Amino acid sequence: MIRRSLRHSLPAGVFALMFAAPLLAAPAGQQTLFNFVRPADVVQVATQDASLPQSNAEQTAEGEVLRRVTFNPVAQPTLRLTPQSGAWDWSQSGVMSLRVQSAMNWALTLYVKIQSNDGKTLVSRVDLPAGPAQTLLVPLQPSSPLSLGMKAGPPMPITVDGQRVLLVSSAGELDRSQVVSVTLSMDHPKVAQSILLERFGVQGGEEVLQAAYGGLVDAYGQSTRSKWPEKVSGDEQLKNAAAKEQQQLKAWLAEREKSSLDKFGGWTKGPQFKASGFFRSEKREGRWYLVTPEGHPFYSLGVNTVTPDVDQTYIAGREWMFESLPKPDEPLASHYGEGDNRGGNGADKGRGYNAGRWYDFYGANLQRLYGQPCVVTSKTKAGVAEAAKADAETAEKPAAAPCAPEVFDDKRWTAHTLDRLQAWGFNTLGNWSAPMLGDAERVPYTVPLSIVGDYASISTGTDWWGGMPDPFDPRFAMATERAVAIAARDHRDDPWLIGYFADNELAWAGPGDDPKARYALAYGTLKMTTDVPAKRAFLKQLRDKYRNQAGLSKAWGIDLPAWELMEDPGFVPPQPSAEHPEIEADFKYFQKVFADTYFKTISDSLKWHAPNQLLLGGRFAVSTPEAVESCAQYCDVLSFNMYTLQPQDGYDFEKLRGLDKPVLITEFNFGSADRGPFWGGVTQLAKEEDRGPAYAHFLKQALSEPSIVGVHWFQYLDQPVTGRLLDGENGHFGLVGITDLPFQDFVDSVRKSNLATVDQLTKEAEKARRAANKAGHDAEGGRKGEAGKAAK
Repeated sequence: MIRRSLRHSLPAGVFALMFAAPLLAAPAGQQTLFNFVRPADVVQVATQDASLPQSNAEQTAEGEVLRRVTFNPVAQPTLRLTPQSGAWDWSQSGVMSLRVQSAMNWALTLYVKIQSNDGKTLVSRVDLPAGPAQTLLVPLQPSSPLSLGMKAGPPMPITVDGQRVLLVSSAGELDRSQVVSVTLSMDHPKVAQSILLERFGVQGGEEVLQAAYGGLVDAYGQSTRSKWPEKVSGDEQLKNAAAKEQQQLKAWLAEREKSSLDKFGGWTKGPQFKASGFFRSEKREGRWYLVTPEGHPFYSLGVNTVTPDVDQTYIAGREWMFESLPKPDEPLASHYGEGDNRGGNGADKGRGYNAGRWYDFYGANLQRLYGQPCVVTSKTKAGVAEAAKADAETAEKPAAAPCAPEVFDDKRWTAHTLDRLQAWGFNTLGNWSAPMLGDAERVPYTVPLSIVGDYASISTGTDWWGGMPDPFDPRFAMATERAVAIAARDHRDDPWLIGYFADNELAWAGPGDDPKARYALAYGTLKMTTDVPAKRAFLKQLRDKYRNQAGLSKAWGIDLPAWELMEDPGFVPPQPSAEHPEIEADFKYFQKVFADTYFKTISDSLKWHAPNQLLLGGRFAVSTPEAVESCAQYCDVLSFNMYTLQPQDGYDFEKLRGLDKPVLITEFNFGSADRGPFWGGVTQLAKEEDRGPAYAHFLKQALSEPSIVGVHWFQYLDQPVTGRLLDGENGHFGLVGITDLPFQDFVDSVRKSNLATVDQLTKEAEKARRAANKAGHDAEGGRKGEAGKAAK
């Protein structure tokens, strides 16, 4: 640790450099506490594994004079700023400011930690781009794009009063009246890296927030912060682009008519299977297939959330983010609505602006294109049914009356959307797609089983969409029976339905990779009270095995004076250890029984109500081996949501092959941040042009895996710039933008990949056939060899 005051005399040459060009003035309202180029004895500067030479002021290409700090390639090189005495009182300020520049030819990642004398800290990650200096602004209260209602914020830096400003997020707590230190650090830099610094201080934050987020969205729901080829500037341009696309679709659909596909999209020139009248699966010569009702192989190329009612965004309280919202008496005002997404789940943690008035820009753009008003009333499937019923009851009313999007003049949107999917080479409507698309009997579809009820739930620490349903609770079985009966009522005899999804992204494990995450379901259950059926089931398992607390204490290496102590809420068992292997064995067994009970309950109900269709698994995002094994035992297909560059990075397929079940990748995507929405998703790429090759690679690798029977892209539409209602996600990973125009280059690439599927599948099937024949030949040779030995 080196600690020094920066009050000293600089060499004459440095003074000449400093005044060769005027220093930029501090932004209005900023209080400068310290200047690295003209230091005063008011701040203590300490470095650890970093260097701040006394004579290294430098003039940048833009005429600024800054001071170089070099971080050495160690675990965590740091530069620390503290008051000369006492603490800083920043209670009247909104942000900490620092004039900074990367001294490298590449972007750097810095971490800023601000600490108060009570030990509370605020931490910010700074992605410092290469290029000119900018004013880094760190909010002095927890702040993030999510607190403003969206997953990711607008691109930084921005220009405010002629200066580049980089506003970052901050997390934690801070007593702003007693700030004792500010630390800049890097995390394991591989080589020595330098930054340039000048002013350090504080200022108000409201004007910066307004500059960063104000007027963020235009009248069409597009970002005002960037330009791209498909961006719309007027109604006439929108309609012309749509007309041009329509001509292209006609040509592509004419080509499709010449292809060797049955009416369900099955491959008529492939291997022939028994026609059952419904979709099913079959393994042949080492490879799994889905089979159409007509008996043809079917590789499911699907798209999720193909629906017109998912792009609403909250405006209540943040109207200043929108350049132009329709007034109440204007035609496009029919797209306002009210909602409340304060669910209390992990997906809602830290999010602001999640209730109140919303607006549907996609619906407004459809009205611009199709000319009929529509108003969104509900995004739930129950709302769809209610809207359909209301539409039937008011069929004689004038057509100009507003109506719900599920029953607006939907024939044109439905036909156009199905034209797109088929022209682009897709053959499946993935999860959460509008029922009217499946009803058209043009593209096979899937249905989610929405199992909701007042049954108990278990927290595993993730709880992104809520706790784990307690399958031992009789109310879960009742809720399952009700959900399956409702779903099967309208679909059980429909050959276009591929199957049902049990659920979506349940929290089978906790966050992290330690034993407490791996066995979070067991830990979470034992923390519950004994009125929770899952806990009673776990305690019965342990009592049946160990009989009493003495047996359990010995097996687990604990001192349990009384069995009743395990019944207390908050009981925390020990972690698995080599010395006491029974702990892990008991956890595994409970989690397997838990998963068996869950999937068997759903499977039994579906077999009764809809015996002809497939149970397509649980759409795993996080999982445990026990859950996947149970899913394979009771479901027809294993399904995984994989946000990886290729399926093989998302799961160990060697283990999956041992379960001998077909696998469906039910979510994957690749996004970027250069087409409007600010988030590129979990698998964000550098630019739009990278998405097509990434899609092609993922599909090729999926086709090379004999157990995978299809992949489903998430999702059809881009998400709103300011975040969707559900959780504030604002990703660009759609095939289609908010204006209902496709991202043409990406769609062209996706279509090319999809249409090549049959040829690649033919090659992969031939490889599987040869491998199966070779295995059979080798086995036969081995048997003959053994027989020969026996004869001798």
